[in-house]
Amino acid sequence: MNNTLFVTAGEIAEELGISKPFAYKLVRQMNEELEAKGFLTIARRVSWKLRRKVLWNNKSELEGKWQHGSL
Repeated sequence: MNNTLFVTAGEIAEELGISKPFAYKLVRQMNEELEAKGFLTIARRVSWKLRRKVLWNNKSELEGKWQHGSL
């Protein structure tokens, strides 16, 4: 298990096999959603637990949006 609290867009890009610019876009979108709910965020980083929840629980939805150009 990873002991860090936050992961970078570069780590997400590597894990998902996507480009770094696209990973930065995903991180920015996740942080915007958190800010809208009143949470504090760190630029270019996302919570390790949130990353698991958002990216892996919604992987098929994410892939569909990416293929259709929604992201």
